[in-house]
Amino acid sequence: MRKYGVRIDFEPFVTLEGLTEKEYRKNRVYPNDFTAIVFTSRHAVDHFFRLCGEMRIKMSEDTKYFCATEAIANYLQKFIMFRKRKVFNGNKSILELKSYIIRNKDEKFFLPCNELGNPEITRFFAELKVSIQEAVMYRNVNNDLLHLKDVKFDIIAFFSANEIKSLFEQFPEFKQEDRRICVFGTAALKAVTERGMEVNIQAGTPEAPSIAVALENYLKVSNKV
Repeated sequence: MRKYGVRIDFEPFVTLEGLTEKEYRKNRVYPNDFTAIVFTSRHAVDHFFRLCGEMRIKMSEDTKYFCATEAIANYLQKFIMFRKRKVFNGNKSILELKSYIIRNKDEKFFLPCNELGNPEITRFFAELKVSIQEAVMYRNVNNDLLHLKDVKFDIIAFFSANEIKSLFEQFPEFKQEDRRICVFGTAALKAVTERGMEVNIQAGTPEAPSIAVALENYLKVSNKV
């Protein structure tokens, strides 16, 4: 972003932490009881197979995998043999796999997720009248942001609702004032507006598929070169 005369600082608001085997076993929900796994991120893939390994669970070669993106589907190759499994993927979202899910509605679907769950996915499956089991396999832990207390940013970009939650847990009196807010996706948009803030820049749209593109589109207008 040098050509626009701006500096970007990357400050992760949250870190992902996997549940231990002992913590997970309290759920009494075992992955090998299911025949179709839904992955919305590479983190979900990592923690799913990590916990399976720690619990000495081996997934059937007939297991089907439904991935939000091609990148996630390709990442699966670290853990499974593609020729022996059936893998389906969308371009941006699981919601694009409607026809494949309906075609496989008799499978038992399993969704690895964080402690907040994934309401969008569970609502989608409910609308399709296909049952799905959420299972918390990892959680979000706040990174310490206190060193930013006196730093003033012109734009703050949020990749997820968890980051907004982290911000207000550490700075309860935070006010948007003249800052511009950039968000990725509908969950972050909802979290920001629920806090009474205004979204100025939105990513995760056809015009701006990423935060980088959304920021550049905004800066082309606001910081003309």
